[in-house]
Amino acid sequence: MMKKKSISASKASLVFFLCQMISALDVPLDSKLLEELSQPPTITQQSPKDYIVDPRENIVIQCEAKGKPPPSFSWTRNGTHFDIDKDEQVTMKPNSGTLVINIMNGGKAEAYEGVYQCTARNERGAAISNNIVIRPSRSPLWTKEKLEPNQVREGDSLVLHCRPPVGLPPPIIFWMDNAFQRLPQSERVSQGLNGDLYFSNVQPEDTREDYICYARFNHTQTIQQKQPISVKVFSMDSLNDTIAANLSDTDIYGAKPVTERPPILLTPTGTTSNKVELRGNVLLLECIAAGLPTPVIRWIKEGGELPANRTFFENFKKTLKIIDVSEADSGNYKCIARNILGSTHHVISVTVKAAPYWITAPRNLVLSPGEDGTLICRANGNPKPSISWLANGVPIAIAPEDPSRKVDGDTIIFSAVQERSSAVYQCNASNEYGYLLANAFVNVLAEPPRILTPANKLYQVILDSPALIDCAYFGSPKPEIEWFKGVKGSILRGNEYVFHDNGTLEIPVAQKDSTGTYTCVARNELGKIQNEVQLEVKDPTMIIKQPEYKVIQRYGHVSFECIIKHDSTLIPTVIWLKDNDELPDDERFLVGKDNLTIMNVTDKDDGTYTCIVNTTLDSVSASAVLTVVAAPPTPAIIYARPNPPFDLELTGQLERSIELSWIPGDENNSPITSFVIEYEDGLHEPGVWHYQTEVPGSQTTVQLKLSPYVNYSFRVIAVNEIGRSQPSEPSEQYLTKSANPDENPSNVQGIGSEPDNLVITWESLKGFQSNGPGLQYKVSWRQKDVDDEWTSVVVANVSKYIVSGTPTFVPYEIKVQALNDLGYAPEPSEVIGHSGEDLPMVAPGNVQVHVINSTLAKVHWDPVPLKSVRGHLQGYKVYYWKVQSLSRRSKRHIEKKILTFRGNKTFGMLPGLEPYSSYKLNVRVVNGKGEGPASPDKVFKTPEGVPSSPSFLKITNPTLDSLTLEWGSPTHPNGVLISYILKFQPINNTHELGPLVEIRIPANESSLILKNLNYSTRYKFYFNAQTSVGSGSQITEEAVTIMDEAGIPRPAVGAGKGYSETLFATSPVMHTVRPTFYKVQPLYPRIRNVTTAAAETYANISWEYEGPDHANFYVEYGVAGSKEDWKKEIVNGSRSFFVLKGLTPGTAYKVRVGAEGLSGFRSSEDVFETGPAMASRQVDIATQGWFIGLMCAVALLILILLIVCFIRRNKGGKYPVKEKEDAHADPEIQPMKEDDGTFGEYSDAEDHKPLKKGSRTPSDRTVKKEDSDDSLVDYGEGVNGQFNEDGSFIGQYSGKKEKEPAEGNESSEAPSPVNAMNSFV
Repeated sequence: MMKKKSISASKASLVFFLCQMISALDVPLDSKLLEELSQPPTITQQSPKDYIVDPRENIVIQCEAKGKPPPSFSWTRNGTHFDIDKDEQVTMKPNSGTLVINIMNGGKAEAYEGVYQCTARNERGAAISNNIVIRPSRSPLWTKEKLEPNQVREGDSLVLHCRPPVGLPPPIIFWMDNAFQRLPQSERVSQGLNGDLYFSNVQPEDTREDYICYARFNHTQTIQQKQPISVKVFSMDSLNDTIAANLSDTDIYGAKPVTERPPILLTPTGTTSNKVELRGNVLLLECIAAGLPTPVIRWIKEGGELPANRTFFENFKKTLKIIDVSEADSGNYKCIARNILGSTHHVISVTVKAAPYWITAPRNLVLSPGEDGTLICRANGNPKPSISWLANGVPIAIAPEDPSRKVDGDTIIFSAVQERSSAVYQCNASNEYGYLLANAFVNVLAEPPRILTPANKLYQVILDSPALIDCAYFGSPKPEIEWFKGVKGSILRGNEYVFHDNGTLEIPVAQKDSTGTYTCVARNELGKIQNEVQLEVKDPTMIIKQPEYKVIQRYGHVSFECIIKHDSTLIPTVIWLKDNDELPDDERFLVGKDNLTIMNVTDKDDGTYTCIVNTTLDSVSASAVLTVVAAPPTPAIIYARPNPPFDLELTGQLERSIELSWIPGDENNSPITSFVIEYEDGLHEPGVWHYQTEVPGSQTTVQLKLSPYVNYSFRVIAVNEIGRSQPSEPSEQYLTKSANPDENPSNVQGIGSEPDNLVITWESLKGFQSNGPGLQYKVSWRQKDVDDEWTSVVVANVSKYIVSGTPTFVPYEIKVQALNDLGYAPEPSEVIGHSGEDLPMVAPGNVQVHVINSTLAKVHWDPVPLKSVRGHLQGYKVYYWKVQSLSRRSKRHIEKKILTFRGNKTFGMLPGLEPYSSYKLNVRVVNGKGEGPASPDKVFKTPEGVPSSPSFLKITNPTLDSLTLEWGSPTHPNGVLISYILKFQPINNTHELGPLVEIRIPANESSLILKNLNYSTRYKFYFNAQTSVGSGSQITEEAVTIMDEAGIPRPAVGAGKGYSETLFATSPVMHTVRPTFYKVQPLYPRIRNVTTAAAETYANISWEYEGPDHANFYVEYGVAGSKEDWKKEIVNGSRSFFVLKGLTPGTAYKVRVGAEGLSGFRSSEDVFETGPAMASRQVDIATQGWFIGLMCAVALLILILLIVCFIRRNKGGKYPVKEKEDAHADPEIQPMKEDDGTFGEYSDAEDHKPLKKGSRTPSDRTVKKEDSDDSLVDYGEGVNGQFNEDGSFIGQYSGKKEKEPAEGNESSEAPSPVNAMNSFV
């Protein structure tokens, strides 16, 4: 029994797979076509499932549908038929299913609560709406309660309960005071999600009697107010004073001081709690703690990380907000409250359930009679939703039977449909958290072909650009499209055309011969139709003489040329720009037909000038730079800027105008061309001068327009050709009266920064624009296309206001009006803004890939519904990457590429693909917030291409009659290699090519031995690889067979006409005939790789030679860059090196190598440079100053040594220092011993006994080498010695101070120069 079930299941899977491969007809969105085709009903608009209405206004339940013929409408209420004719309060709009329930004329909204469903029906089926639950909104009053004052000790926690009335929908809670100002909140004081106000610890400043909780009900635009709550905080000092006043002196009790406390949680209570949230909703978790100091809240997810980009912290990190939650967000979330005294925590176990959501929603099917198709309805949720089908609004189990229909779970399979199979099917996916209902019709049509592209439509393109010729069509069954050129031309085929699925013919590179009439033919079994269109290929527009760089003196004239060539049927327009902007509005700029002339050039004309030529089909441009330099000075006349005007006077003072007059200063030989008037607003911007107006240089008075509430001062600046004068002295001040604002803020915008807000910004009025004191702004907004009242708020002189709690990305009407203490500005104009964007919800569907060739593919997708974009549609991103090469079967590092297509584009080209490879791609929609989810990965494969050249070709083992060829496979096979092609031909002494022989080699070979070749003969080889598509690029090489050792001569050559009839063969298919040769560029012999190694006066030249033996070489050389004749040196024998001598140091030379007897045969030139001339290396040291000084110092030192020896010989063995020590017998000055660092008498190195008076050296005449005697450092640092300025040593030896004198080991070393020096002290 189980085996039979398995077989039936496999058959069902096979049928399902085959049905999936059948694509239904696509109906073009052509209004005329749609009016003519029969179509089952489709619901186009309906009210939301949960519809909360305003009980004071009429109830409008929407139900709109389209179909052919137009559908009729009916309604059910609470599952039974709703007869609207029996209720005079209910009407249905004409040609619509929308119900209007008249509440404003006596009806009660509560009487019409219930579940409504709309049915739209015509002869081809019936579509139904969702179940629409109607509930009137409710905003009940606050229940009366007696509120006791809250008396709290400083540092304790406090919770003020709001407990708002239960409304529909729930109200928005906020806390304010009696002055309607929001109560400040912080880490210490904040409002919870339930509306209560929490104090982690109270402070004396929290004492007040007007803590008021407000509940705002948006549907009814009402606000309910709770009775004020009083809070009194007792500080410890005041409490102790009160206790002391009421107790006797013997009482020792008092209030304890404010003590710090570790955190405890005010909400939630306990250590754990549970929370269930639905997929796609916003998860809000809250922890509010009491403690002193105020605790800090931190959130973690146990066993995981908080989701990046979707996690937000609100209410001073007391609220964790995760948007767009999914099942992966389930888990344990821990909040930790911590202060310096400790911490506490709470774990919230979050479970994410899911209402049903679509995986694959059923889509409309348009089929031809006899075709097959499927309706697929797949949804997911938690728990898993159940799927049920309806046909024309009736459960499919009890619907009329249709033999072409078979239901298989979430799929309906249609086989061999007929016109009577047309119907509307409903799929219902539901679980305990909600349901989804989708209508999808099956429309069986039998229609002959129709071509929707207008007849004789003219297409114009530029030469060498793509041409796209449309042939929009429809028919059932789907017609086949063929294209012809000309009325009776042959059908178009081949690689020069691209045929698109929508009927469009693409010519990738249009040529002149592409011009003509193109005929599109559409045919199916019901008929045939054709349409003709015209294509014209135009010559491109070119600038044949471009503007050139110019340098012009000031006050000169300059002209830029821009001569163009264009198609005679196109009308070009030429535009000149300066620095990428329009030309100045100046009569000095003269624009001609093909030039731009600037008269009387000034410094401000300096810049880049661009000529832009536009036609209806193309555009070209060219630019040039103009540099203006100073004109040469004229000694006779000195031109300068004018002197500043003076004697400014204000007359004719009025509220909005005044007259200013002045006397011009000296013009300094350059006429004054204009006066610039500036003003200062001493009331709003003192010290800042603004431009007011400019008048001609002949005018010395001007009538100035003024603004209200400005303290004016004026100054005048004179201008001539040289420049501007210094400003004049300011005029007297004039203060205008205040008035209403004349204008409103500019640049009003509404752009949301978050999905639930609307940020309204504007450019504030400047100080003088306020027209009076007390500048404020009235900000008004309402949702567009919704019958809402304007909501307004008056704000201070700011430039931004944030509206919270808005739906995601909906349009708003916005206006901002200025007002001051005197009144309002005129009524402002309205602008349209949008609330904040959110990430798109839906991935593009129906992603299809059309592979055009081995390196190019085209991807199509269906646009996502605009409502799911949830923002401004910026475009689509296509991610694609190579999975593997089909020829190598080896995966590599995946490098994803991204292409962005702007706007609502639904297709794009994928260039640069690798042939014979497997790719994946997906598509994502992009808005201002970011990217939406990716579509399912689409796999496509590129076809084979031609391979690259073999990686190498080596020819080895030459013999008398054979060569061995080795090669490497192509680096990029681009397909499956089927063979290698080897071609080769001999080359004779006169450089003529012999017959070409071709061999096909299996693809798995990597070497080949060619036998039976001619000895001592050069061959040229051509080698390439081949796939099924064709042959790749070839690699060439040359080789020579060796000469016969017995000296057999080469085959005879017949007077330059070819080889003798000696046969050669490398395979049974190879043979030779008497060839006919043609002259080619001589290839050999050749000299290559000339290298040089240069010294100061000579250079070693070496080279490589290929060609006949016994060549006689010569070397030519000369100074680089010189026109002198080449110098020539003959090389003895056949050596491949030569030494050039007698060269000049530090000189660049050119060199080349040639062979005697070969006319004009030389190597390429090489350039080298000899080394610089070096100073003589034999330096006469005797003439060096440092050496002479050193010798003098040595001589002086020897002289001093001789004198010391002479004195010691005459005086005895002790130093004068020793004698002084013996004479004074000072116990603080002791001899230094050799082993402990103290001085002592010199002793014998063997017995360390004191020497007798007069002894100088040990008896064995040895000198110890442990210490150095010629170092002045030891003595200079260790014995309090110092040097004079002239370098002489001053002072006597002094050893370390010790308590007892001791005879130390006297030094046995020879006396040093320093010791000798001390003997003179």
